[in-house]
This record gives sequence, C-alpha cells and structure tokens, in this order.
Amino acid sequence: MSRYIHQLPDWPKLHWSQENLAEPLAAVRLRQGRLIGRMESLGFPQRDEAVLQALTLDVLKSSEIEGEIINAEQARSSIARRLGLDVAGLIPADRRVEGVVEMTLEATQNYAAPLTMTRLFGWHAALFADAGSKLKVGAWRDDARGPMQVVSGAMGRERVHYEAPPAERLDLEMAAFLDWANRTGDIDPILRAAQAHLWFVTIHPFDDGNGRVARAVADWALARSEKSSRRFYSLSAQIQRERKDYYDILERTQKGTRDVTEWMEWFLGCLDRAIAGTEEALEAVFKKDRFWKTYAAAPINARQRLMLNKLLDGFEGKLTSTKWAALAKCSQDTAQRDIMDLIERGILSKDSAGGRSTSYALKQGL
Repeated sequence: MSRYIHQLPDWPKLHWSQENLAEPLAAVRLRQGRLIGRMESLGFPQRDEAVLQALTLDVLKSSEIEGEIINAEQARSSIARRLGLDVAGLIPADRRVEGVVEMTLEATQNYAAPLTMTRLFGWHAALFADAGSKLKVGAWRDDARGPMQVVSGAMGRERVHYEAPPAERLDLEMAAFLDWANRTGDIDPILRAAQAHLWFVTIHPFDDGNGRVARAVADWALARSEKSSRRFYSLSAQIQRERKDYYDILERTQKGTRDVTEWMEWFLGCLDRAIAGTEEALEAVFKKDRFWKTYAAAPINARQRLMLNKLLDGFEGKLTSTKWAALAKCSQDTAQRDIMDLIERGILSKDSAGGRSTSYALKQGL
C-alpha cells in the first residue's frame, strides 16, 4: 500500500475540483488586481517603500518558518542596496543574510526567465553560502545519510511526517517538474503557483532549505501571474502566521490522493489573507497619498507640510502649539498662525479641551 503521494500510480498527475476553486480563485484574483491598481496609483517613493517592506518580510518570515532568525535591519539594508533604493541608515549585512536576500530577489526580479536546474542550484548555493562542508550545496541530495525525511520530536521518540522520493529518482522528478513549471496557458497562473509549491516540496530535492526554495518558487510563479517584479505583499509572512496549519495541510496532502483540492483551497485562502493583511498595513500609506492628492494645489508652507506628514504618519500623543513650535523650529506665534490657517481651511480641528491643554488633530474624514 502506498504511504505517500509520490508513490501513487500516475504521480505526478495531480488534479482538483474546479468547482470548489472557482470562487476562492476569483476572490483572490480580484483582491490581487485591486492591490496592484492601488499601488500603481501611488508615487514612486511610497511604492518603493511598500516593495522594500514586502521583500524584507518575505526574507525574514520564510526563514522564521524554519526556525531561523534573520536580522531585520541587515535584510532591509541588503535589499535596498540591491534595488538601488535611496534609504537612510543602511548597515552591512552578513553572508547568511546576503544569501537569503540574493535568492529572494533573483526569484522575483527575474520572474520572466524560465525556472531551470541552474537557477535552483544558484538559489540553494546562495542560501547556504556559509554552510561549509556540512551540506551538499548547489546540487541535488544523494541520501548518503539515509532517506530524506521530515521528522519532529525528541531523539528516540521521533515522528516521521514525510519521506521524500529516493535520490536516484531526482533527475527524472525535477526534469518533469521544471518542464511543467515553465508552461503557460493551460491553467491559471495562481493555481500553477499553488501546485508548484506543493510539487517542489514533495520532491524535496535538496539536503536542506527545501521549504524556503519552495516558497521562492511560489513567489516566482506569483510574480509571473502579475507580470511584475514589484512585490507588494508577502505570502511567506502569512504562512508564518499560519505555520501549524501549513504543516498540517502539507502532511495530509502528501499522505493523501492525487486529488489536491484541499491544498489548493488552503493556498488560495492563505494568499487572499496575505494580500488583505497588506492592504490593512498599507492603509496609512493610501490615506497619506489621498490627502496630498486632495491638497496638491493648496498653499501649504514647509512647516505645515512637515507637521501634517507627522500627523498622517501617526503622531504619538496630542499635538499642541508648543510641540508644533518645537518640531517645526519656529516661534509660538508662528505655530499658532500655521495651525489657525489649517483650521480655517478645514484640515485641522481643535479638541474640546481649552486653555493651555488645547490640542489639534486632522479633521475627521480626511
């Protein structure tokens, strides 16, 4: 009796219920298109910041899923440098961080290039640039230390969640996978991303890093679905939030039949939640963009612009005329004139308390 999906007759011919996937696929396509449309309406600085934020999350969270912690500032700095973004306070990144960033960017920035054995070997070599001789790097595994298994639990009480195809099958398995992954037109590109992730991680072709490379493969396929190298959301960040469900659905699928409807539904739902989370996280960016488009022609001086940006970015505490004067480096009288001008134009409002404790905020609805 077959224990794993790759041992079934007709592997790797996977199938699913189109009827079950029609609604979630349409929903995620709508959300994906809406986010891309909203991002394209932003100015270049806001778009660049959103891309930097999404890619940094991808690098951090894909590693975190596997229990590895990456330095966030190093990752952000490495990505900004490689993308040529003008960001203040960049710091050097160590070799491990540079390797993870290199793999992530190569997958998404070169989405139009076909997925090949050479590219996958390059990603793996970058991912384990400092591994020394502990791993077989930039090559398929050879199972010299025994079968490739996914195991949990303490020594002596291990639980085998999954056992991958033996090493002697890898050349044929990966040739079939790569031939399929590079096709276009036969299925929706988002469904291809979902299947590609599952198929790759089921083959488990490397000594280590298979989950991270599988997520990079999915990101490559998603970038192809959008025909864009700009990443505005992080699927890995959402998978990390749902880590237990992710491993559970993978295990059930890899021990199930060639009908992978449940996995495809989960992937679509996870992607939908990833994009929804990004929309929520970027709401302040969208609000700021709407505000400045509304007041593009308004006679707003440099001090007012500075303070309005601070309010739009989420000013902590209450804004008083004293704080305005200190932050804008002006006199109390000038601060009061700036504030009253914005109140008269319906941009700021005064709170209900009076006297010295009077504070100001953006008018509701702006």
